[in-house]
Amino acid sequence: MKKILAVLALTTAFGAHAADKLSIAATAVPHAEILEFIKPALAKDGVELDIKVFTDYVQPNLQVAEGRLDANFFQHKPYLDEFNKGRGTDLVSVANVHVEPFGIYSSKLKSLDEVTNRATIAIPNDATNGGRALLLLDKAGVIVLKDKNNILATPRDIDSNPHKVRIRELEAATLPRVLDQVDLALINTNYALEAGLNPTQDALAIEGDDSPYANILVTRAQNAEDEAVQKLVKALQSNELKEFIEEKYQGAVVPAF
Repeated sequence: MKKILAVLALTTAFGAHAADKLSIAATAVPHAEILEFIKPALAKDGVELDIKVFTDYVQPNLQVAEGRLDANFFQHKPYLDEFNKGRGTDLVSVANVHVEPFGIYSSKLKSLDEVTNRATIAIPNDATNGGRALLLLDKAGVIVLKDKNNILATPRDIDSNPHKVRIRELEAATLPRVLDQVDLALINTNYALEAGLNPTQDALAIEGDDSPYANILVTRAQNAEDEAVQKLVKALQSNELKEFIEEKYQGAVVPAF
């Protein structure tokens, strides 16, 4: 009997520590905040979430592709598609989570009507976010693009530039830091929030809630149907998370499920 009880005790102890573990890369705001919110619920569902915070858009994908991390949460589908194409990776989206409406910011101008000749505008230097920025500038009437549906537009695709604005392409994470050095900066919402900017109040123009750039959960193709990954998907598309996003971010981050 003592031997049986000892075996049962060991089995129980092992089972208590047998939770699935998922390591996930995320940028700090709002992605890591969202993951921290769902972490307790996931733990109750048998998944231990290990959140790794990154400040760039390259390493999170590389480390998932190389198997050093299980998943990431920081990007939208157009960026992922371009990354896979350029790097030869096979990462896949398994869930839409939220949209971060892209905004135009300035510390010098109060409205886009004040844009002057040869104004300097900073945009992200990666292909998809750069194209996204140019599309928003086109929609706001600052420039005119040859193709208003080209999500990979570059400054060479500008058809009309009435103010002869000068476009500077910089790493997305640095854009809040150069806001005082340029006339306009087009900033991803996660970096805007980290810098203390409120997109719904501080942006001179912002994407609508119909933006196609939903932020997604990404993993390797062979892991997409793993039970732990699917539990993470369920948590990221729960009513509880939807309420958290709506209450915390007040329109600066919008649920996409």
